[in-house]
Amino acid sequence: MADLPNCPKCDETYTYEDGAMLVCPMCAHEWSKDEVANADGNVVVRDSVGNILADGDTVTVIKDLKVKGSSSVVKVGTKVKNIRLVDGDHDIDCKVPGIGSMGLKSEFVKKA
Repeated sequence: MADLPNCPKCDETYTYEDGAMLVCPMCAHEWSKDEVANADGNVVVRDSVGNILADGDTVTVIKDLKVKGSSSVVKVGTKVKNIRLVDGDHDIDCKVPGIGSMGLKSEFVKKA
């Protein structure tokens, strides 16, 4: 069996793989295999290429993204400045030029 990391939320050792996610059966916390907790316990968020992202970075969208509830599309190559990292299903809160405030997943952006 592979050496799986402890749960970053409750630090239990009973984690298991479920597709591309790791799951803790004790607290029901789910996280991506790519997410790594640093010494402070904060999750390190990486872009599609593996670069570490931080608050205030500028990123470029690498894929056309449909905006839910709208007919708008965030086009490939759109630069998004001053991102903010958050917890949840979307890693990034930002203001996309021409669209407004929205959440993005780090797997669809590349650090500029």
